[in-house]
Amino acid sequence: MDRIPVGVVGAGMMGAEIALTFAMAGHPTILTDAKPEVRDGVMERLDSTLAKAVARGLFTEAQHRTTLDTLRVVDDLSAYDDRRFIVEAVFEDEAVKKGTFAKLDGVAPAGCLFASNTSTIPISTLAGAVAPERRAGFLGTHFFSPVHRMKLVEVIPAFETAPETVETVMDLCREAGKTPIRVKDVAGFAVNRVLHAFMIEAVRLVEEEVCTPEEVDTACKLGLGHPVGPFELMDLVSNSLCEDVQDILKDAYGPRFMPRPLLRQKVAAGHDGRRAGKGWRA
Repeated sequence: MDRIPVGVVGAGMMGAEIALTFAMAGHPTILTDAKPEVRDGVMERLDSTLAKAVARGLFTEAQHRTTLDTLRVVDDLSAYDDRRFIVEAVFEDEAVKKGTFAKLDGVAPAGCLFASNTSTIPISTLAGAVAPERRAGFLGTHFFSPVHRMKLVEVIPAFETAPETVETVMDLCREAGKTPIRVKDVAGFAVNRVLHAFMIEAVRLVEEEVCTPEEVDTACKLGLGHPVGPFELMDLVSNSLCEDVQDILKDAYGPRFMPRPLLRQKVAAGHDGRRAGKGWRA
Protein backbone atom coordinates (compact mmCIF):
# COMPACT_ATOMS: atom_id res chain seq x y z
CA MET A 1 0.00 0.00 0.00
CA ASP A 2 1.18 3.54 -0.80
CA ARG A 3 2.43 5.62 2.11
CA ILE A 4 -0.19 8.27 2.84
CA PRO A 5 -0.26 11.34 5.10
CA VAL A 6 -1.76 10.32 8.44
CA GLY A 7 -2.89 12.50 11.32
CA VAL A 8 -3.66 11.57 14.91
CA VAL A 9 -5.50 13.92 17.27
CA GLY A 10 -4.81 13.40 20.96
CA ALA A 11 -1.27 12.78 22.23
CA GLY A 12 -2.07 10.84 25.37
CA MET A 13 -0.94 7.26 25.89
CA MET A 14 -3.20 5.83 23.16
CA GLY A 15 -2.97 8.58 20.57
CA ALA A 16 0.80 8.89 20.79
CA GLU A 17 1.33 5.18 20.21
CA ILE A 18 -1.23 5.08 17.38
CA ALA A 19 0.79 7.82 15.70
CA LEU A 20 3.94 5.82 16.40
CA THR A 21 2.40 2.75 14.74
CA PHE A 22 1.66 4.52 11.48
CA ALA A 23 4.98 6.37 11.46
CA MET A 24 6.78 3.07 11.95
CA ALA A 25 4.93 1.73 8.89
CA GLY A 26 6.41 4.61 6.88
CA HIS A 27 3.42 6.93 6.70
CA PRO A 28 4.30 10.61 7.21
CA THR A 29 2.39 11.23 10.43
CA ILE A 30 1.48 14.31 12.44
CA LEU A 31 0.23 14.44 16.01
CA THR A 32 -1.31 17.15 18.16
CA ASP A 33 -3.03 17.68 21.50
CA ALA A 34 -5.10 20.47 22.99
CA LYS A 35 -2.69 20.70 25.95
CA PRO A 36 0.66 22.40 25.17
CA GLU A 37 2.44 20.50 27.94
CA VAL A 38 1.36 17.19 26.38
CA ARG A 39 2.54 18.29 22.93
CA ASP A 40 5.87 19.43 24.36
CA GLY A 41 6.58 16.12 26.09
CA VAL A 42 5.22 13.54 23.68
CA MET A 43 8.30 13.04 21.47
CA GLU A 44 10.49 12.41 24.50
CA ARG A 45 7.96 9.84 25.73
CA LEU A 46 7.87 8.10 22.37
CA ASP A 47 11.65 8.12 22.10
CA SER A 48 11.76 6.36 25.48
CA THR A 49 9.07 3.86 24.42
CA LEU A 50 11.02 2.96 21.29
CA ALA A 51 14.31 2.70 23.16
CA LYS A 52 12.77 0.22 25.60
CA ALA A 53 11.22 -1.75 22.72
CA VAL A 54 14.62 -1.91 21.00
CA ALA A 55 16.19 -3.16 24.22
CA ARG A 56 13.58 -5.95 24.35
CA GLY A 57 14.30 -6.92 20.75
CA LEU A 58 10.89 -5.82 19.49
CA PHE A 59 12.33 -3.27 17.03
CA THR A 60 15.72 -2.36 15.59
CA GLU A 61 17.69 0.80 16.27
CA ALA A 62 17.22 1.71 12.59
CA GLN A 63 13.43 1.53 13.05
CA HIS A 64 13.79 3.71 16.13
CA ARG A 65 15.59 6.44 14.19
CA THR A 66 13.47 6.39 11.02
CA THR A 67 10.19 6.31 12.95
CA LEU A 68 10.98 9.48 14.86
CA ASP A 69 12.02 11.14 11.59
CA THR A 70 8.62 10.24 10.07
CA LEU A 71 6.58 11.66 12.97
CA ARG A 72 6.18 15.30 13.93
CA VAL A 73 4.11 17.20 16.46
CA VAL A 74 2.04 20.19 15.29
CA ASP A 75 0.37 22.99 17.23
CA ASP A 76 -3.22 22.67 16.04
CA LEU A 77 -5.65 21.12 13.59
CA SER A 78 -4.93 23.60 10.81
CA ALA A 79 -1.98 21.36 9.83
CA TYR A 80 -4.39 18.52 8.98
CA ASP A 81 -5.49 20.07 5.69
CA ASP A 82 -3.44 17.60 3.60
CA ARG A 83 -4.12 14.37 5.52
CA ARG A 84 -5.73 11.33 3.89
CA PHE A 85 -6.44 9.39 7.10
CA ILE A 86 -7.09 10.93 10.52
CA VAL A 87 -7.52 9.02 13.79
CA GLU A 88 -9.18 10.77 16.72
CA ALA A 89 -7.88 9.61 20.12
CA VAL A 90 -9.02 12.37 22.49
CA PHE A 91 -10.67 12.02 25.91
CA GLU A 92 -13.45 9.38 26.06
CA ASP A 93 -16.29 11.89 26.12
CA GLU A 94 -18.95 12.11 23.39
CA ALA A 95 -19.10 15.91 23.35
CA VAL A 96 -15.31 16.28 23.18
CA LYS A 97 -15.04 13.76 20.35
CA LYS A 98 -17.90 15.32 18.38
CA GLY A 99 -16.33 18.75 18.77
CA THR A 100 -13.03 17.42 17.46
CA PHE A 101 -14.65 15.88 14.40
CA ALA A 102 -16.66 19.03 13.71
CA LYS A 103 -13.39 21.00 13.60
CA LEU A 104 -11.69 18.40 11.42
CA ASP A 105 -14.68 18.46 9.07
CA GLY A 106 -13.85 22.08 8.28
CA VAL A 107 -10.13 21.45 7.78
CA ALA A 108 -9.48 18.02 6.22
CA PRO A 109 -9.54 17.64 2.44
CA ALA A 110 -12.38 15.92 0.63
CA GLY A 111 -11.92 12.16 0.61
CA CYS A 112 -9.96 12.07 3.86
CA LEU A 113 -10.99 9.07 5.97
CA PHE A 114 -11.94 9.69 9.61
CA ALA A 115 -11.63 7.15 12.42
CA SER A 116 -12.39 7.29 16.13
CA ASN A 117 -10.45 5.28 18.70
CA THR A 118 -13.41 5.24 21.10
CA SER A 119 -13.77 2.09 23.16
CA THR A 120 -17.49 2.43 23.92
CA ILE A 121 -19.29 5.27 22.10
CA PRO A 122 -21.32 4.13 19.06
CA ILE A 123 -19.55 5.13 15.85
CA SER A 124 -22.77 6.17 14.12
CA THR A 125 -23.36 8.68 16.91
CA LEU A 126 -19.94 10.26 16.35
CA ALA A 127 -20.40 10.23 12.56
CA GLY A 128 -23.29 12.63 13.04
CA ALA A 129 -20.74 15.35 13.88
CA VAL A 130 -19.50 15.58 10.27
CA ALA A 131 -21.22 16.61 7.06
CA PRO A 132 -23.35 13.93 5.35
CA GLU A 133 -20.94 13.71 2.41
CA ARG A 134 -18.12 12.64 4.77
CA ARG A 135 -19.97 9.82 6.52
CA ALA A 136 -19.11 7.18 3.91
CA GLY A 137 -15.49 7.67 5.00
CA PHE A 138 -16.13 7.54 8.75
CA LEU A 139 -15.59 4.49 10.99
CA GLY A 140 -14.13 3.31 14.29
CA THR A 141 -10.65 1.90 14.89
CA HIS A 142 -10.37 0.64 18.47
CA PHE A 143 -6.70 0.00 19.25
CA PHE A 144 -5.53 -1.70 22.43
CA SER A 145 -2.92 -0.63 24.96
CA PRO A 146 0.03 -0.75 24.75
CA VAL A 147 -0.47 -0.08 21.05
CA HIS A 148 3.14 -0.79 20.07
CA ARG A 149 2.73 -4.37 21.35
CA MET A 150 -0.97 -5.24 21.03
CA LYS A 151 -1.88 -6.53 17.57
CA LEU A 152 -5.67 -6.32 17.66
CA VAL A 153 -7.70 -3.47 16.16
CA GLU A 154 -11.51 -3.54 16.17
CA VAL A 155 -12.72 -1.88 12.95
CA ILE A 156 -16.30 -0.66 13.32
CA PRO A 157 -18.36 0.64 10.38
CA ALA A 158 -21.07 3.21 11.12
CA PHE A 159 -24.51 3.15 9.46
CA GLU A 160 -23.28 4.99 6.36
CA THR A 161 -19.68 3.76 6.13
CA ALA A 162 -18.79 2.62 2.62
CA PRO A 163 -17.45 -0.95 2.26
CA GLU A 164 -14.35 0.37 0.52
CA THR A 165 -13.58 2.55 3.57
CA VAL A 166 -13.61 -0.53 5.77
CA GLU A 167 -11.31 -2.44 3.44
CA THR A 168 -8.90 0.48 3.04
CA VAL A 169 -8.57 0.99 6.79
CA MET A 170 -8.22 -2.74 7.47
CA ASP A 171 -5.43 -2.84 4.88
CA LEU A 172 -3.74 0.15 6.55
CA CYS A 173 -3.88 -1.65 9.88
CA ARG A 174 -2.48 -4.88 8.44
CA GLU A 175 0.30 -2.99 6.68
CA ALA A 176 1.15 -1.43 10.06
CA GLY A 177 1.51 -4.88 11.62
CA LYS A 178 -1.92 -5.07 13.25
CA THR A 179 -4.65 -7.70 13.05
CA PRO A 180 -7.97 -5.99 12.36
CA ILE A 181 -11.36 -7.59 12.91
CA ARG A 182 -14.64 -6.15 11.68
CA VAL A 183 -17.13 -5.55 14.52
CA LYS A 184 -20.74 -4.38 14.44
CA ASP A 185 -21.44 -0.90 15.79
CA VAL A 186 -22.85 -1.81 19.21
CA ALA A 187 -22.04 -0.44 22.68
CA GLY A 188 -18.72 -1.84 23.91
CA PHE A 189 -18.06 -3.53 20.54
CA ALA A 190 -16.66 -7.06 21.12
CA VAL A 191 -13.64 -7.01 23.40
CA ASN A 192 -15.01 -4.69 26.07
CA ARG A 193 -18.13 -6.80 26.49
CA VAL A 194 -16.02 -9.88 27.20
CA LEU A 195 -13.44 -7.98 29.24
CA HIS A 196 -15.85 -6.25 31.59
CA ALA A 197 -17.92 -9.37 32.22
CA PHE A 198 -14.59 -10.91 33.25
CA MET A 199 -13.63 -7.94 35.46
CA ILE A 200 -17.02 -7.90 37.18
CA GLU A 201 -16.67 -11.56 38.13
CA ALA A 202 -13.11 -10.95 39.33
CA VAL A 203 -14.32 -8.21 41.70
CA ARG A 204 -17.09 -10.51 42.90
CA LEU A 205 -14.46 -13.12 43.85
CA VAL A 206 -12.72 -10.53 46.03
CA GLU A 207 -15.99 -9.33 47.55
CA GLU A 208 -16.82 -12.93 48.52
CA GLU A 209 -13.27 -13.40 49.90
CA VAL A 210 -12.64 -16.33 47.57
CA CYS A 211 -9.25 -14.87 46.57
CA THR A 212 -7.20 -11.71 46.98
CA PRO A 213 -6.67 -9.47 43.93
CA GLU A 214 -3.10 -10.79 43.66
CA GLU A 215 -4.32 -14.39 43.75
CA VAL A 216 -6.97 -13.76 41.10
CA ASP A 217 -4.31 -12.19 38.86
CA THR A 218 -1.98 -15.16 39.41
CA ALA A 219 -4.78 -17.63 38.68
CA CYS A 220 -5.68 -15.88 35.43
CA LYS A 221 -2.09 -15.64 34.26
CA LEU A 222 -1.05 -19.18 35.14
CA GLY A 223 -4.41 -20.94 34.72
CA LEU A 224 -5.77 -19.10 31.69
CA GLY A 225 -2.57 -17.92 30.04
CA HIS A 226 -3.48 -14.24 30.30
CA PRO A 227 -0.46 -11.91 30.11
CA VAL A 228 -2.04 -9.49 32.61
CA GLY A 229 -4.49 -10.21 35.43
CA PRO A 230 -7.81 -8.33 35.74
CA PHE A 231 -6.79 -6.30 38.80
CA GLU A 232 -3.40 -5.43 37.34
CA LEU A 233 -5.24 -4.24 34.24
CA MET A 234 -7.74 -2.19 36.25
CA ASP A 235 -4.86 -0.52 38.07
CA LEU A 236 -3.28 0.35 34.72
CA VAL A 237 -6.37 1.78 32.99
CA SER A 238 -8.03 3.27 36.16
CA ASN A 239 -10.99 2.12 38.21
CA SER A 240 -13.02 5.19 37.24
CA LEU A 241 -12.75 4.35 33.54
CA CYS A 242 -13.78 0.74 34.26
CA GLU A 243 -16.79 1.98 36.19
CA ASP A 244 -17.75 4.36 33.35
CA VAL A 245 -17.52 1.62 30.72
CA GLN A 246 -19.55 -0.79 32.84
CA ASP A 247 -22.24 1.84 33.33
CA ILE A 248 -22.44 2.30 29.55
CA LEU A 249 -22.70 -1.47 29.06
CA LYS A 250 -25.31 -1.73 31.82
CA ASP A 251 -27.44 0.91 30.09
CA ALA A 252 -27.18 -1.00 26.81
CA TYR A 253 -27.47 -4.62 27.99
CA GLY A 254 -28.96 -4.62 31.47
CA PRO A 255 -27.89 -5.59 34.99
CA ARG A 256 -25.36 -8.25 34.01
CA PHE A 257 -22.90 -5.37 33.50
CA MET A 258 -23.76 -3.54 36.74
CA PRO A 259 -20.47 -2.35 38.33
CA ARG A 260 -19.82 -4.22 41.56
CA PRO A 261 -20.28 -2.26 44.83
CA LEU A 262 -16.61 -2.71 45.73
CA LEU A 263 -15.53 -1.08 42.47
CA ARG A 264 -17.83 1.88 43.14
CA GLN A 265 -16.37 2.20 46.65
CA LYS A 266 -12.84 2.21 45.27
CA VAL A 267 -13.69 4.99 42.83
CA ALA A 268 -15.53 7.06 45.45
CA ALA A 269 -12.53 6.73 47.80
CA GLY A 270 -10.12 7.94 45.12
CA HIS A 271 -8.43 4.54 44.77
CA ASP A 272 -8.11 4.89 41.02
CA GLY A 273 -5.16 2.65 40.27
CA ARG A 274 -1.72 3.62 39.06
CA ARG A 275 -2.53 7.27 38.36
CA ALA A 276 -3.66 7.76 41.99
CA GLY A 277 -1.02 5.50 43.51
CA LYS A 278 -3.81 3.50 45.16
CA GLY A 279 -5.14 0.41 43.48
CA TRP A 280 -6.17 -3.18 44.00
CA ARG A 281 -2.80 -4.79 44.40
CA ALA A 282 -0.62 -4.39 47.49
